[in-house]
Amino acid sequence: MAAAAADGKKGGVLQGRYEMGRVLGHGNFGRVHVARDLRTGQSVAVKVVAKEKVVRAGMAEQIKREIAVMKRVSHPNIVELHEVMATRSKIYLALELVRGGELFARIVRSGRVKEDVARLYFRQLISAVDFCHARGVYHRDLKPENLLLDEAGNLKVVDFGLSALADHARADGLLHTLCGTPGYAAPEVLLDKGYDGAKADLWSCGVILYVLLAGSLPFQDDNIVTMYKKVQRGDYRCPPWLSTDARRLIPRLLDPNPATRITVAELVEMPWFKKTSIARPVSVEPPVDPARAKEAGDKDEPETMNAFHLISLSEGFDLSPLFEGRSSAGRREGGMLFATREPARGVVSRLEDVAARGGGQMRVTKSGAGGVRFEGAGRGGPKGRLAVAAEIFTVAPSVLVVDVKKDGGDTLEYRSFCSEHLRPALQDIVWAADPPASVALAV
Repeated sequence: MAAAAADGKKGGVLQGRYEMGRVLGHGNFGRVHVARDLRTGQSVAVKVVAKEKVVRAGMAEQIKREIAVMKRVSHPNIVELHEVMATRSKIYLALELVRGGELFARIVRSGRVKEDVARLYFRQLISAVDFCHARGVYHRDLKPENLLLDEAGNLKVVDFGLSALADHARADGLLHTLCGTPGYAAPEVLLDKGYDGAKADLWSCGVILYVLLAGSLPFQDDNIVTMYKKVQRGDYRCPPWLSTDARRLIPRLLDPNPATRITVAELVEMPWFKKTSIARPVSVEPPVDPARAKEAGDKDEPETMNAFHLISLSEGFDLSPLFEGRSSAGRREGGMLFATREPARGVVSRLEDVAARGGGQMRVTKSGAGGVRFEGAGRGGPKGRLAVAAEIFTVAPSVLVVDVKKDGGDTLEYRSFCSEHLRPALQDIVWAADPPASVALAV
């Protein structure tokens, strides 16, 4: 992790890269500056975090988790993390600068928004959330305060401090940490009996949509216990000015039963979501429908990997040194990270063959552009069925990096699968193992 050469004060220069400007705001553990990237001239936001305050508050793991998650999710509607730097006393996060302020401030200032505008914001929100879920990331604190607007009016999701990864789930496959913001948290989260992170996020998206269209929260009461009871019952009323299609969609999102709550695949087919808007033009890509992605087959192209993604995949990218703690062992749990000159189509074909033959007839699905996921049949062990995810990234012309890791099930079973089936089947296409160093030299 690069050390910073300045203290993050106005006029100082960090690592010879960022000229620090005025303070944009203050948080519990530091401040946020506008800064200029001296290499590109681009304006960025630099978040300065005081280590001592973070450690004293017991929030070190939360900061590390936020960084780990943000380097995993690069999407037009998610604030981008450019770089991480650290000194003995501070951590510096160089982030995409979003100048339009919070969506919350816009609602407070103007009240409810027209349905066409709400639809544009909501489509962008769902696109970002679906992207996160496809990569095993659950935000868990979606609310208008954590949605920013850029200068063009496009929505950007921010603040992944309470997020969770799929491998944080317990043996029952559910998350159990009670977190979120009252009024936006799903009823199953409040019950504290375990919850599906994706379904909990969709509930929060439903509350945000209601706030956009109604200008107020659906569940309100001065007594917090009474408010929670309303959430559990789904006790709210849609205002009379909502369109018929909006009235049909909101109850599907604010369904207190997560088992029957709408999924993203169902959501994108709802008439309200699909309706053509007449508001300002914004390019919004719809969420990936897994069934359609599977039909697309080899037309999917691998995601392009930038230098930060490449470094983050290496074994050396351990966030523990940010707080001078012990390194977390076994991050890869016996998985594979390798470079190859094999075309993406050939890599996918090899992986599918492993799943069909060596993996005991595992079920194969696409997991986004350039990704494959395969899952074992039957009930599986105490931790569920074994699932393996492989992501393929383009790092240079004719050079790919393949990241294979456990996505579910027992770690010992996963290691056995890798050593007995996966590694032997792929060994002849591996150009460089543990590629971040070797690929960096090659390209």
